[in-house]
Amino acid sequence: MNTLFKDLLGLTGFISDVYAGIKKFFVPDRAYSWQTLLYLSLFSWAISSFATGAIKDTIAFFGWLFLIAGTSWYTTDDPARVPGTYMPVGAVITGFLVSVFAFGKQETGITSGTIVLWPTISALITAIPEFFEGSGTDAKAQLPKPEDRQKIVVLVASCMVLSCWIQFYFVVNNWLEEYPSVLSDNFNRSTFVVRTEVPTNNSLNGTVILKELQPKLERQLNKQSWSQVERWLQNANTNIENLTQEIIQEKRLKQKEVREFWRIVTQKTNPNPKSKDDYLLNIFAIWIGPSSSPRGYYLQKSCEIGPIAASANKSTAQKSDDPRIAEVDCDPRIKRTNDLPPAQG
Repeated sequence: MNTLFKDLLGLTGFISDVYAGIKKFFVPDRAYSWQTLLYLSLFSWAISSFATGAIKDTIAFFGWLFLIAGTSWYTTDDPARVPGTYMPVGAVITGFLVSVFAFGKQETGITSGTIVLWPTISALITAIPEFFEGSGTDAKAQLPKPEDRQKIVVLVASCMVLSCWIQFYFVVNNWLEEYPSVLSDNFNRSTFVVRTEVPTNNSLNGTVILKELQPKLERQLNKQSWSQVERWLQNANTNIENLTQEIIQEKRLKQKEVREFWRIVTQKTNPNPKSKDDYLLNIFAIWIGPSSSPRGYYLQKSCEIGPIAASANKSTAQKSDDPRIAEVDCDPRIKRTNDLPPAQG
């Protein structure tokens, strides 16, 4: 019985200690405390939800100020340090809140600018107290001690470099989103660009264009009057350009990338010396954007176009002086070459 009574007393004491700790955390000893600022922040956000327009923005603005001030006060009372530095963890938390408040979007809260400036703002928050002596209303400006100046410079400079690297990540990411063909290049010699997945053909605009040109070319030229096809081949560059624009619209390709960094050209040769009427039409998609190869690279699709005898019941043959019709045979492969393409024409 005595043992049970002691256990109950011990449990009661434990509960009392937990309750006292919770009460101390949430109920301030005096009105001027960090808890008061956090409660004012919650109260401001609650009131702002019932307001509209400029009044809502004003109340929310003060809510942010109360939250930043309260968080900063609480985390600096007994500061824990980031391992390897003298930066308080509280400065990191406060820096994040300041960055979201100053550079975040109202809908999402976090933007690339928020993440980029977070380390630098945290370092500045850590450094600012070193320029003041005292606390509260008795604080006065001072120049940090010589041994402290080096720590401040190293900390702020290191965080600025970190911000630059984060910004570089977002810049590269934007490049790859706007110009997906860059992903097809070779990054093996790069020390800062890591490609986590191999791009599919759908992400390479030049490959998509050449792949889609083949059926369009066959539909336009196959079994057409040979004299008509020869006239088409005389203006092959213009005709291929028109087909390319159709593909860009149909596949919703990035027109900016195609316009700036892809050039679609053609080259006509005679693959069969015994027949002057046969043509080999090479279609080149030339990449003139950033590349690990100083001469860039190009993609090539080849199609053989030649005349064949028309059937007797073909109306196209009857209406034309030349009874032959065209036959198109395209190589299904798309070749890539790291060099300048041969002369066009």
